[in-house]
Amino acid sequence: MGVTRREFIKTSAAAAAAASIGTALLPGGIKPLFADSGMQWHKSVCRFCGVGCGVMVGVKNGKVVAVRGDKFNTINKGHLCIKGFYLHKVIYSKTRLTHPMIKKNGKFEKVSWDEALDYVAKKFNEIRKQHGPDALAFYGSGQAETEETYMANKLFKGCIGTNNMEGNPRLCMASAVGGYLTSLGLDEPSGTYDDIEKAELFLLIGSNTAEAHPILFERIVRHKAKNPNVKIVIIDPRTTPTDQVADLHLFPKPGWDLAILHAMARIIIKEGYADEQFIKDNVVIKGNDKKNMTFEQYKQFLEKYTPEYASKISGVPAEDIVKAARLFGQAKTAMSMWTMGINQRTRGVWANNLITNLHLLTGKIGKPGSDTFSLTGQPNACGGVREGGGLCHLLPGHRKVANAKHREEVAKVWGVPVKNIQPKPGKHTIAMFTALNEGKIKGIYIMCTNPAQSLPNASKYWKGLKEQFVVVAESFFPTATTQYADVVLPAAFWAEKEGVYGCTERRSQYMPKVIEPMGEARWDAFILRDLGIRMGFKKEFEKYQTAEDIWNEYLTLTKGRDMDLSGATYRRLKEVRGLRWPVPSEDHPGTYKRYVKGDPIFDELPAEKKKGRWIYFYGKPEGKAVIWARPDKGPEEPTDDQYPFALTTGRVLEHWHTNTMTGTVPELNRAVPKAYVEINPEDAKALGIANKDQVIVETRRGKLKIEARVINRPEKGTLFIPWHWEEWMANVLTIDAFDPGSKEPEYKVCAARIKKA
Repeated sequence: MGVTRREFIKTSAAAAAAASIGTALLPGGIKPLFADSGMQWHKSVCRFCGVGCGVMVGVKNGKVVAVRGDKFNTINKGHLCIKGFYLHKVIYSKTRLTHPMIKKNGKFEKVSWDEALDYVAKKFNEIRKQHGPDALAFYGSGQAETEETYMANKLFKGCIGTNNMEGNPRLCMASAVGGYLTSLGLDEPSGTYDDIEKAELFLLIGSNTAEAHPILFERIVRHKAKNPNVKIVIIDPRTTPTDQVADLHLFPKPGWDLAILHAMARIIIKEGYADEQFIKDNVVIKGNDKKNMTFEQYKQFLEKYTPEYASKISGVPAEDIVKAARLFGQAKTAMSMWTMGINQRTRGVWANNLITNLHLLTGKIGKPGSDTFSLTGQPNACGGVREGGGLCHLLPGHRKVANAKHREEVAKVWGVPVKNIQPKPGKHTIAMFTALNEGKIKGIYIMCTNPAQSLPNASKYWKGLKEQFVVVAESFFPTATTQYADVVLPAAFWAEKEGVYGCTERRSQYMPKVIEPMGEARWDAFILRDLGIRMGFKKEFEKYQTAEDIWNEYLTLTKGRDMDLSGATYRRLKEVRGLRWPVPSEDHPGTYKRYVKGDPIFDELPAEKKKGRWIYFYGKPEGKAVIWARPDKGPEEPTDDQYPFALTTGRVLEHWHTNTMTGTVPELNRAVPKAYVEINPEDAKALGIANKDQVIVETRRGKLKIEARVINRPEKGTLFIPWHWEEWMANVLTIDAFDPGSKEPEYKVCAARIKKA
């Protein structure tokens, strides 16, 4: 399919905003490419970001030959971004890993599956026997299917007996989880994408929505085109394609936006936009010490956050802060959307809280068109890891390892002694790779992720990967991580396996297996099953014969939980375009809004408990959400005379994560073939840097030679590098300081300097 970037970019969400608002994403010139009568089409889900777009997979002669948007899927309504359009080409990449390999005498040798799994089982059992279960670890992914993460969870927490199980959502979504838990009582959004077409105002903060979540951005664009009174406010330190439809853009210094959110709250209260009855009925206010405050005390707390004070802290003009607050306060409905620019911070949880504060102050939550909406970066970070319990402190079904009742419930379903599941959380991601460096963890199983490139301050953690026993289950070879592996296991990719993904809006969707895996590649869940059997856990694992066996067992652990998926059976998921939990029975339609009428949990609450309230945050005492009076705090590493620039990193439209997938597609590589550093023209002039010059970007952790792009996107004093390329590894520069609550690292800002090479 010889579609050029010029032809396709016209139809991307970002270009739709820049060129003609509302342009369709698949132009007529592309549609005839799908008119092959010999092709069979299967509904599935896109493999890239967390939006959850429905796709139709075209199969001919046993090969996937095309992908198009699923017009019956209400998320994307037939539209796809450029990455999804080329997804089929990833399957047949020259870098596909097709057979197991063991490193012998420093070189990888092809071996049989029996030899590879026997070797891993022997090594893991030896480590467990000699050093205890906590000398082993698992590191997974928000790209793995729920069934795959479930099997890893059972093997490591339930059988091996270690909670050293993490996943890369720790690096991107943990602060959003912490924000939802502390503000609303339970993880994940209360609303859905349906709110987009009902919103009068969008607050996009820390999100380049046009490039990171283009299909959602396209929906916002279309909504605004039909309703010109809709307003879009952006808070982001950099100009991006998202700006093409912005009514107001606030440009804070990277990491200095908390004061802006407090100032907006102060203005909302002072100018009469606060819904004091809603606050009285449905909210409690707490200080950072977790003690309750009165509304008057909260107003006193906010007194110092004048627009002028926030301007001094953030660098944003005071009048723009006032405008943003008034737009939010005056709108009848409002959606706030954010992603890594908020989450990947040492105070990411606090930033999440302060966004939610605006909604709780104004009562703009639980109503059509109003919600606090964290945008997820990976296709199954919500379903497999957050809901499935794929982090060191969690168990399936939004349970916690520290809760004795939760451990008993899970152990019973898993068929393991409850003592196997430790009550103490394991090591979070940064602690895990630190322990690998220190030799406290001696064996690690890495699945469907590339930590040697994706960890912050990446080169610091290569030592442990070099020295300890490393198993990598991956679809592609080589990657930055496979070079350190002792064993690599070829994993089936996307259309080569069946399973479930759960996306940002609480929607679980089924993906069918439509082709056979390449070479000897196998499904990750059954690789783990067979490893468990070889490690001596035959009774616990031999019962799983199909993907549906695993899914059905997982459903029993969701029954009665806030994210009840009991009704989302394979049979039903195959018939529909996903179901949004809670969905407690097979005849339940799924839930649009949580905490209000129509949410089965709310509907079943005793009337005396709700006391006539239309919204009840049932994850919190007395059903009341929390407004938090958090201090404002800047980044861990502010700029100084030695390192005067604030460095931030992010995505481009055409590539994704560490490029192991998009980097294999020629059309995407031609569109954006290499990394670069964006620098403001004023800064470039002062340093004698011209466009396309080779420059050195340096932080306290490392340096990178890279091409300069002199452009009016970053503000003066800010540098930006897209992080996708191993050859220009941005994460040798980033800082590994993390939020003390969520343990999510501060990728989004560190101090840097730049000079001509």
